[in-house]
Amino acid sequence: MYISEQEVRSVLTYEALIPAIRAALIDFSAGRVNQPARMILRAGNAEGHRNGWFAVMPVVAGEFMGVKTVTWYPGNDQLGLHTHMAIVELLSRATGEPLAVMDGRLITEMRTAAVSAVSFAALAPAHFESVPKSFGILGSGVQARAHIAALKHVWPEMSEIRIWSRTPENAKRLANEVGATAVSIEEASSADVVLTATSAQVPVLQGRLLEPNSLVLAVGATGATIREMDDEAMLSSFIVAESRSCVERESGDVLLSGAKVHADLGEILADPRVADIPRDRRIISKSVGMAIEDVTAARLVWQAWQNVGKRVEDIPYMS
Repeated sequence: MYISEQEVRSVLTYEALIPAIRAALIDFSAGRVNQPARMILRAGNAEGHRNGWFAVMPVVAGEFMGVKTVTWYPGNDQLGLHTHMAIVELLSRATGEPLAVMDGRLITEMRTAAVSAVSFAALAPAHFESVPKSFGILGSGVQARAHIAALKHVWPEMSEIRIWSRTPENAKRLANEVGATAVSIEEASSADVVLTATSAQVPVLQGRLLEPNSLVLAVGATGATIREMDDEAMLSSFIVAESRSCVERESGDVLLSGAKVHADLGEILADPRVADIPRDRRIISKSVGMAIEDVTAARLVWQAWQNVGKRVEDIPYMS
């Protein structure tokens, strides 16, 4: 069975995906997921920033196995193409039978935003004295749009969206689409909650621009040699990792700054008492993306197609 992006879009919802991702992160941190490090190969198609990469991400979890193959070509935006493209194969753990192959671009987009929504829901109540209102976004691509959609499910009080992009026209276009305001990087960085979702190779988010107790959701700059945030931002913050092992291996923001990861998100989700979430210090929630998230989304999509007439949000996490 091949499931196209259009078909994925027709059944995959944040109402289903956010709680499923939450459960998957808890399982991962508890050691119930077999997920080796992702293998990344440089494409060698161009020099410098335009050089793409190809990654393979396998995982075994619950009743399923899966593998995502994904490419990232940062120069594609200048060609009118998606920078990320992917395919996910879902298999039965019991028999090894291939169950479905599906387009993984939208899955990658949505699961990334769902992780941030899970992180926000876990951290914001413990961190802020009152519910935050303003959301600053650095970047104007698919992740900016996806995060606005996903966060509204866990943050209905969001009332002010500020968007900055290195291409001002893109920021204005997105702002008009979602009822936001295109602003300077200083204004975006000073919001209560800040999203970094850029293809930057060097820091764009500067610690001096952040509020003393802001929450940063950092999802760009996946790679040990690239980064979105400067040393001041990293070293002045309490850092929560989507996965400590993955972030410490793959995040240039962490590796190049020498910052310490203070807590693992899955452990906090299972028991908030494991980490003393600060109220008087910035928090950075850093994610680099994991195969368990892709297979969790792929399972929801496949089961939705097996359960014709049922809503995908009615399907249990591991049935």
